[in-house]
Amino acid sequence: MPSTTAVLTSWDEERTELQAVLHSPVFARSPALSHLLSYLCEKTFAGETDQIKEYSVALDVFDRQDSFDQDTDSIVRVQANRLRKRLSEYYARDGAAHPIHITIPVGQYVPMFQRVAQETTAAATEHENPTPPEERSRRSSKPYWMMGAAVLLLCGLVVAAFLVGKKNKTQLAPVPSYSQQPAEPAVGLPVGEEVHILAGSTRKYVDHAGKLWNPDTYFSGGSAVQSPVQHIWRTQDPIIYRSSRLGDFTYNIPLKPGTYELRLHFAEAQYGPENAGGGGEGSRTMTVSVNGEPVLHDFDVLADAGGERTAEVKVFHDISPASDGQLHLSFAGRNGSAMLSAIEILPGMRGQIRPVRIVARDVPYYSNDSRWWSPDAYFKGGQISSSQESAQGTDDPEFYETERWGHFSYAIPLAPGRYSVTLHFIEHHAAPGSAEVPQSDGSGSPPERVFNVFCNGKTVLAKLNILDEVGENHPLVRKIKGLEPNAQGKLLLEFVPVTRYATVSAIEVVPE
Repeated sequence: MPSTTAVLTSWDEERTELQAVLHSPVFARSPALSHLLSYLCEKTFAGETDQIKEYSVALDVFDRQDSFDQDTDSIVRVQANRLRKRLSEYYARDGAAHPIHITIPVGQYVPMFQRVAQETTAAATEHENPTPPEERSRRSSKPYWMMGAAVLLLCGLVVAAFLVGKKNKTQLAPVPSYSQQPAEPAVGLPVGEEVHILAGSTRKYVDHAGKLWNPDTYFSGGSAVQSPVQHIWRTQDPIIYRSSRLGDFTYNIPLKPGTYELRLHFAEAQYGPENAGGGGEGSRTMTVSVNGEPVLHDFDVLADAGGERTAEVKVFHDISPASDGQLHLSFAGRNGSAMLSAIEILPGMRGQIRPVRIVARDVPYYSNDSRWWSPDAYFKGGQISSSQESAQGTDDPEFYETERWGHFSYAIPLAPGRYSVTLHFIEHHAAPGSAEVPQSDGSGSPPERVFNVFCNGKTVLAKLNILDEVGENHPLVRKIKGLEPNAQGKLLLEFVPVTRYATVSAIEVVPE
C-alpha cells in the first residue's frame, strides 16, 4: 500500500478526485456504491460529518423506513465494506498514480482524503519498469577510473562555466518554466464543479445516475410546494419533480469563473385535466431570465411538455456567472405563478451543449470506448428488458444486453443547433411465450420485428428489420445527421411498430 502524508488537501482537489473515482469503469458499473460514496463525500464537503451515521445513511441512501433497525438490517455495514474493497481495488490499478486517495476507515463512514507521498510515484514507476538484472550488474561494475575521470572533467566544466558566466552575465538564457497540464477526462466530457438543487425540497436525493441533489438553497422569494403526485412521465426519478418553488422568486448561485451548461427542470402537477387545479394550456405562463437576460418568454410548462405530470427540461449553454461571481436566475409569473422543480449546473463546452448518451437500463454504464452513458431518461411508453444472450461482432457485448421495447418515444431536451443522432439496436432471440414476442398463429415462426423511427414527425428509418440487416445477436448502428430540435427544444424520437414491437438499446446525440 502507498504511504500517505498529513499534508492538507484542498476542497477543489478533493472534489476533483471524487469525480475521477465516480467516472472510472470500476465505479460506473456499480451505481449503488457510487451513490454511497457520493453521499458520504458530499456530506463531508458540506461540513456535516456529524450527520454521517448508520441510521441516516440507511434512510438517505438505501431508502429504508424510519423504523430501520441496524441490529437486524446490516445493509449499511455490508455496503460500506464493499465500498472499502472497491476503493482499494481502484487505487491499486486505475488510481494508483493519483496524488490524493479516498479511504473509508474501518469502523466509521466519514471519508478521508489523503495525499500520497511523492516517493511512492517513483517506486511505482520502478515497479512497472524494473531495471533488468544484467543492466544493474553492468552499471555497478563500471571501472572506478571512469568515475575519477568524470569527476575531473566535471570540475573543469564548472571552472569554465564560472569564468564565462562572470564575463557574460547578461547573456545568460532564461531558464524555461514548465507547468503540468491537466489530463483529458477519460469520459470525453468536461469535469469540474456541479450544482444540483431540488427546488422546494428539504432533503437530499441521489438519482439513478448517481448524482447527489441538494435541498433548496440560494433562493429569495416564492414558497416551497410539495406534490402528492407519484408518477411523472419521462423520468426514472419522479422525486426530483415532486417538490417545487412557486411564485415570483430568484436564485443567486455562487460559481467559479468558467463556462457552464444550465438545465432547468419543471413538471406541471397543479394544472391539467387530472390535476387538482383543472385547466390546461395557458393556466400558467412565466418568464425566466439568466443574469438579467430573458431566456424563456411566456413559457408554458404544460404545453411544452405535451401534458401534465411530465418532466420538462430546458437546456442552455455558454452560461457564466455575473461580475459578482454569482449566477442570477429570475422566475416571474405572467399568467399564474412561476414554478421550478430543480436546477442543474454542469461544466460546459463553449458554443454547444454536452453530448447526450442514454442507455436503456436503470443504471449508468461505462462503455469500452471510455464513454459514460446515463441511465434511461426522457422516455414515454415501452418497457426495459435484458437478454442473457451475448452480442456478437462487438468488443462490448454487455452494452447490448438491455433494450427498451414496445411503442415508445424519447423527448430529448437540447439547445438550438444541428445534431447527429446515433441509434444502437440488436435483435436478440426471444424465447417462445415471452411477453415481447406474439405467439405464432400455427403457420410457422412468429413474425419478424419491423418498425419505423420518426424524428419530430419526419421518418428517419422506415420499416427497419434488424434481422434482415445484420442477423440475430449482432449490433446494428444507424446514424442520422442534420437534425434540429423542434419549437419546444426537443428531439422527439418515436419508435412505432409495424409488426411485433419497436426496440432500441442506446441513443447518442452529439452537436455537429
